[in-house]
Amino acid sequence: MSKGPRAAGPLWRTGALLVALGVLAPVATLLWLAAGSDMAHWGHLSQHVLPRAALNTAVLLAGVGTIVLLVGTGCAWLVTAHDFPGRGVLSWALLLPLAMPAYIVAFAYLDLLHPIGPVQGAIRWMLGIDSPRDFRLPDLRSMPGAIFVLGFVLYPYVYLTARAMFMTQPAHLMDAARSLGETRLGAFFRVALPLARPALMVGLSLALLEALNDIGASEFLGIQTLTVTIYTTWVVRSDLAGAAQIACTMLLIIVALVLLERHGRSGRRFASVRRMQPMRPRRLHGLSAVGATLAATVPVLIGFVAPAAYLVWETVKRLQQGGGVSHGLLLSMGNTLGLAAGVTATAVVAALLVTWASRHTGAAANRARWQARVASLGYALPGTVLALGLLTPALSFDAFVGQALGLQGLPLLGAGVVLVAACAIRFLAMPVGTLESGLARIPAALEQAARLLGETAAGTLRRVHLPLLRPALAAGALLVFVDAMKELPATLLLRPANFDTLATWLYAEAARGTYEEGAIAALIIVLAGLLPVVLLARDPLGAATPEGNP
Repeated sequence: MSKGPRAAGPLWRTGALLVALGVLAPVATLLWLAAGSDMAHWGHLSQHVLPRAALNTAVLLAGVGTIVLLVGTGCAWLVTAHDFPGRGVLSWALLLPLAMPAYIVAFAYLDLLHPIGPVQGAIRWMLGIDSPRDFRLPDLRSMPGAIFVLGFVLYPYVYLTARAMFMTQPAHLMDAARSLGETRLGAFFRVALPLARPALMVGLSLALLEALNDIGASEFLGIQTLTVTIYTTWVVRSDLAGAAQIACTMLLIIVALVLLERHGRSGRRFASVRRMQPMRPRRLHGLSAVGATLAATVPVLIGFVAPAAYLVWETVKRLQQGGGVSHGLLLSMGNTLGLAAGVTATAVVAALLVTWASRHTGAAANRARWQARVASLGYALPGTVLALGLLTPALSFDAFVGQALGLQGLPLLGAGVVLVAACAIRFLAMPVGTLESGLARIPAALEQAARLLGETAAGTLRRVHLPLLRPALAAGALLVFVDAMKELPATLLLRPANFDTLATWLYAEAARGTYEEGAIAALIIVLAGLLPVVLLARDPLGAATPEGNP
């Protein structure tokens, strides 16, 4: 009888444990900071700060959740169960908003929808109105504006998981419902939608976690969420304990979202049918076909085409005017690439530690499996929470090293080590997910054959597993690299002095109300963000399953 792989060595198990403890360290620090302040501080926050911020956050999450569920699920069903003009292009184009960080879309629409901007100017021209005082659209700097922006940026999370589930649903279930007298709409609500509920909960929880992590779009649009409140309390008011207490409140919302996702997936187990026949798309004609094409096109136009076209227009205009690219922007681009490379290397190595330790059999490997789960929890922690949780231990370590070695300044914070660690913790779930999927496809017999031929465990990993894991490693590294380029909250709070990335450069430009070079920085980020979208479009089933990571 063939046995599974041997237990991992103590070095791998120790490394996996250190990675898990590193992910938990920011949360432990936050709890310690919050518990160390007096009750009067808690009373002031609970009376004057938390109610408004918590209410704004709850309303924002409810609105964004509604939009992403309606748009994501509707578009997924439309392109899976129906055939209409443009369906082949729209099925992958609906993923394009994933390349647009929310703060970039907010940045673009603030200029596009400005009272003297191109959209309102064109509407007044068509209506024969000269002055903006006589006609203006509702202000985008509002709660509905924030819900609109975030909803149409984040709906692909639900679309991706829902479409993957709809594509794997057997056709005979829908046929059975129709034969029992159900209409097409009734069969969707009573058969297809309940079967897709686990996937919908995964996509919804991911979208809401991203909305909770957002700081740029919410601040640009004037919404005082918990994330923005943490930033202002820490940076503007220099109140570290108060920021930690608000962050603990935020952790409760994160736990609730994770429990929502777990509840949505619990109790849903369906037998898989081999050689099942997938649903055949129903051909639409006439007005139905036109309506389907328009319905699937609108989210792409709002979430990607309009802001991307604006960025291209502003970039071309800047270059034609002879402005060129400033030295500061080029330096920020170099900083961004260097930061993303450091985060990617750190996250991939840490992911390899925890996945290899959890692959092997034995009691020690069973403990390593929960360490892999803990290591993946960093994705649920917003960048502001990670930054706040890592700051205190980093300052203490810097003080100790400086005193012991006689160094001036802050060695860890000043060198960007803490920033790299924060981003690696946040994005560690991506390479962990891809490596776990890759290792699951490698038969244990290959490792057993290598060990019988005298190969060591390290040699087996180097000569057998790593060559087979190259696609998984490349996919995980690409996802981490691009997300590290886009990360704003942690970078904004933990960057060294005089260190700007493209994201912080754009943030500063938007804060000053200047859009020229900000558009160039935003366009570079968007072009980089298109790479993982291409991966997802090529393999939607392998890249997004209900049990996987985004």
